[in-house]
Amino acid sequence: MGIGFVLVLYIVVGGALTVGASLVFGASVRFLLRGAPARRKRAVFVSTAFPITCAAFAAAWFIVYALVNTLVFHRDSGLGDSWSTPLPNGYALLMIDVTDQGTVYNPATQIDSSSVSTRDDAVFGVRQLQVDRNLIYGGQDTKSFEHMGQESEVVDRYFELDTTHHTHWEFDSYDALQSRASSRGVALRLRPFYEVYSEYRFTAFDYTAFAILILVPLASFLVLVSWIWRIRRSGLRMSQELRLS
Repeated sequence: MGIGFVLVLYIVVGGALTVGASLVFGASVRFLLRGAPARRKRAVFVSTAFPITCAAFAAAWFIVYALVNTLVFHRDSGLGDSWSTPLPNGYALLMIDVTDQGTVYNPATQIDSSSVSTRDDAVFGVRQLQVDRNLIYGGQDTKSFEHMGQESEVVDRYFELDTTHHTHWEFDSYDALQSRASSRGVALRLRPFYEVYSEYRFTAFDYTAFAILILVPLASFLVLVSWIWRIRRSGLRMSQELRLS
């Protein structure tokens, strides 16, 4: 799915959920404050507007989050059908449509930042990966396009990328790759491509942004509930005093 389709889907679904939540909030508060007519109208308005405010906050938060990731950290925005992240050694990882395989490449030698072209410092169809400082080891499916969308685990070639000297070596077997890594002083431990991608893609910034997205609306909701509860108690107390008098 393209990013445009995903955005439209999010807007339609999010809009429907927001409208539904607003109606539920407004109706619930109207019912709870039926004994406090003096402040009921204002409370119903604020409660009805609360889900809309939260949705607007979430949209603004995501725009800032996506821009920071894209422009500052050079990672994917978190939306769409492609995922990318830089590696500490100057190379980068890219996945398009599927997460069981991806591409390792050198952004400095690519003409277009939105796609990866065939070069000696780019490896496609990578299923297994290990990053060790300036060295990148991996297992590759040379027929990855034929296996696209099959969640395949086929690996028929292995490789080593030296990001300092920009050299690319290929190996026919895991044992040959292991021998090569051992000669470099590296203990070979290949992992699934997506697992390595996640290690470098998600940082303290992402976790902080997610915490803000959850905690700000939650804190606001608790304040709203506390305010409505005080109005309800005040209304009930006034009703009792009127009955006694």
